[in-house]
Amino acid sequence: MYLNTLRPAPGRNKEPKRVGRGIGSGCGKTAGRGHKGQKSRSGGSVRPGFEGGQMPLQKRLPKYGFSSRLAFVTAEIRLSELNLTDASIIDMAELRKAGLIKSSCRRAKVFASGEIKRAISLKGVAATKGAAAAIKEAGGEVEG
Repeated sequence: MYLNTLRPAPGRNKEPKRVGRGIGSGCGKTAGRGHKGQKSRSGGSVRPGFEGGQMPLQKRLPKYGFSSRLAFVTAEIRLSELNLTDASIIDMAELRKAGLIKSSCRRAKVFASGEIKRAISLKGVAATKGAAAAIKEAGGEVEG
């Protein structure tokens, strides 16, 4: 058996109806498109959402929300995730090395979720009040 000899089973593929081929075909003259109007013409169709000139639904509804451009370059880090790093001084490079943030991130913030088990020093990484208090309680410090 070769790929070039494969054929669909008989009766599987139905021939398309040929339109516009004379009165005897049953689909001549207007070719099943009716008389006149935009949809009878070649290339004539209305765009999705078009409501005949009435203000479409997507324009009648109010706009809301926005996408923060800072959110794409900012990472949130749980306090418990800082235990995954071996270093005592944690900065952006150390977080990238540990796989906690993507390479595109330029800012990071630690928030209080879980607990820190050792003394660490945060440099160039922001922290919430609760996270900073927990780090200081564990014997660490927060700079910056």
